[in-house]
Amino acid sequence: MTKDVINAIVNGYEDIPKALVTIVKRTGSAPRDVGTKMLVLADGRIVGTIGGGCVEAEIRQKALEVIDTGKATIHTIVLTANHAEEEGMVCGGKVEVFIENIK
Repeated sequence: MTKDVINAIVNGYEDIPKALVTIVKRTGSAPRDVGTKMLVLADGRIVGTIGGGCVEAEIRQKALEVIDTGKATIHTIVLTANHAEEEGMVCGGKVEVFIENIK
């Protein structure tokens, strides 16, 4: 976990609802490794990154749903070569993330 994410959890945003996103599985070419974490705050701000672009935007939306419902989830994003090319990315893999509400 990066220092930015740790500081945001412990010192920076302790009173703001948030969700922790962790890459739990990756196949093919993807921008980040298993174990990479990102924090999503209830106001939509992000601390850290799991790769940026459309992957991060989609995960951010799912994390906001987890904050609202309080129910953890696993979400998979498939980045086919065509999809990645359309988004200007060089990857073309699959990323699975665990999203959990944290206090």
